[in-house]
Amino acid sequence: MTTPIIATIYAIGGNAATAGGNAGFLYCHMASFFDVTRGSNGTCTGTICHATTGWDGPTGLGAPNGTGGF
Repeated sequence: MTTPIIATIYAIGGNAATAGGNAGFLYCHMASFFDVTRGSNGTCTGTICHATTGWDGPTGLGAPNGTGGF
């Protein structure tokens, strides 16, 4: 159910043409994300289960800062 919402946000952000799996776009716009650096993914004990600076398992690149992250 969230796919149409995310597709709409990509369109509003003007990046609909690059949204089809182009992760390079996201890494070129890191300032468009709030980096989540604390927290964990439930009771998981692996290193991929804890938030750190930059990309991490629980939060990916972080939370979008407006439509710039899309």
